Amino acid sequence: MIRKLRIKFVVINMTMLSVLLVMVLGLFYGFTRYNLEQATFQTMRSLSMAPRHHAFPNDRREEMQLPYFILYLDSRGRIVDTAGGFYELPEQSVLEAMVEVAKKRKNGVLEEQNLRFASFPGKEGTTLVFVDLSSQCTTLRNLLKNAVLVGLLGFAGFLGLSLFLSWWAIRPVDAAWQQQKQFLADASHELKTPLTVIITNAELLQSGEYEQASRETFQESILTMARQMRSLVEQMLELARSDSQKANLTLTGVDLSQLVLQSALSMEALFFERGLVLTEEITPGIRVRGNAQGLQQVTEVLLDNARKYSGSGTQVRLKLVPWGHGRCRLSVESPGKALSSQERKDIFRRFYRMDKARSRDGSFGLGLPIAQSIVVQHHGQIWAESGNGSNTFFVELPLLSEKAKAEI
Repeated sequence: MIRKLRIKFVVINMTMLSVLLVMVLGLFYGFTRYNLEQATFQTMRSLSMAPRHHAFPNDRREEMQLPYFILYLDSRGRIVDTAGGFYELPEQSVLEAMVEVAKKRKNGVLEEQNLRFASFPGKEGTTLVFVDLSSQCTTLRNLLKNAVLVGLLGFAGFLGLSLFLSWWAIRPVDAAWQQQKQFLADASHELKTPLTVIITNAELLQSGEYEQASRETFQESILTMARQMRSLVEQMLELARSDSQKANLTLTGVDLSQLVLQSALSMEALFFERGLVLTEEITPGIRVRGNAQGLQQVTEVLLDNARKYSGSGTQVRLKLVPWGHGRCRLSVESPGKALSSQERKDIFRRFYRMDKARSRDGSFGLGLPIAQSIVVQHHGQIWAESGNGSNTFFVELPLLSEKAKAEI
């Protein structure tokens, strides 16, 4: 599909550019030809008005730089005089034949002799001016060759540019398509295991060969796997909801300090159960423009992530402080194995888990992608850093402006 999309993009782009290129070069050629013809006609008019002279064939008047000759006709159409420059007159019979053609048309071109003619009536008779078109034709041929060459080079250049632009323009679509395919593959893989467990235990329950204690174990396994599947589906729905709300999320003034403190208090029991110590350093009165539910979910995702990956007896630090000009920074620091630079990028990919066994405790690798999606909606940044035996997750958000505070 992506390949067809690129081909369609290139074909449409090149068709438009080719039409435009042909139009520009065609107009340039047409205007040049028209201007040459008009300049030749003006020269012929000037020659018809000049006094008769017989400096033929070496007339070198400055105003005339192209081969020409003039036939002066009487009232009966007979040749009574000639003049010209840089052109050898043809035989008398040929001249008379030219005169006969000129009598039928006021001006035109004699293709066989490659001459342009124009007749100018006067009191004493008619003046016929003939101009050689060799130099003009040569100029137009060279111009046409150059136009074709420029057109071909332009086409080749535009083709290369279109190929590059098609790759550049389709790249986000390709990335989204690959991400969607990977998402479906990962989701199918995550759902396959609990479904297999549920089906296996359900078949064992139907067999009737097991005692009540075993049957209760089978039932408990089915219930556990069903809850795990429900948790996975809820997280996938939350991620899809976050993606679909990027363009129309309504943000209001939120007391982030109070919200983060409430999230920490609600999770203290979970930290205590794992033998962890949670410490808070929260600057009061930090307000941002955001969605309270979404920001609370970000805080809980970071705290839950630290809880799952921290060893018993260690300390997790939660911190919220103003940072820089007009921003605040939320950080969650927990001890653990340092993450590599690649791992610090991968942990924000959907369904990525450093420890594949974590899916047993409800970790499907969707928490951090959900948090990242919410932070992006709030025009903020989220990233991870490692050092000194600990991993720290940071979230930076813009503070609520003084004007916005006054309006609330």
